[in-house]
Amino acid sequence: MQKQQRGSTEFSDRHQLDALPRTHLITAQAVTPERLGELASLARREIPGVRASEHELAEFLRYDPESIFVLCHGSRLLGGVAFLYLNSAGLDALLLDDFNLNDPPRRYLARPDEEASAIYVWALVAQGRGAIGLGNVAEALRGPRYRAADYYAQPSSSEGRAFLGALGFTPLASFQPDLWWYQRPWNRLPEMIAPPIQSTTNLVKGSLADARH
Repeated sequence: MQKQQRGSTEFSDRHQLDALPRTHLITAQAVTPERLGELASLARREIPGVRASEHELAEFLRYDPESIFVLCHGSRLLGGVAFLYLNSAGLDALLLDDFNLNDPPRRYLARPDEEASAIYVWALVAQGRGAIGLGNVAEALRGPRYRAADYYAQPSSSEGRAFLGALGFTPLASFQPDLWWYQRPWNRLPEMIAPPIQSTTNLVKGSLADARH
């Protein structure tokens, strides 16, 4: 996950992703073609290594119009977040480090009329108070198409790891380097009977530290 956040907004442990409050200060909605160029420029400016062009984002958006959200205060763009909605084959490939996340094959993406098996946080940028708009995005992703899907992300910095941890993400043992997982509250089993992560993924080799390139 390419992630950049600026400003003083902080999240505590109690602010898990699905418990973030909705705010009227920030609007969060699917990006329109008219704002793609501005969003692409913001991402390239604020997130090291991001080279996404307006054309590339337009192609991605054409496949799934709900895959990119913008965070705005009035008419001012403060950030955005892009997701990959994976089907079951895509989730398996993610856990096995079996496809290029920078150029995801369409066969691993859920169709717009198909329920997602997993939500991968592809990129996130939020300036200042824009980060509080994530509660609005989380609300949208509690809809029927997304409700059963857990979140996955790969932080690109120590700041990103701290941010994910504050939202309830935890490191996941997998072949994918530094993969973090947020299990939706309604998918969680009671602690006494919950199986270990390794048994739920059938991935028992190595560790997150070992898996890093």
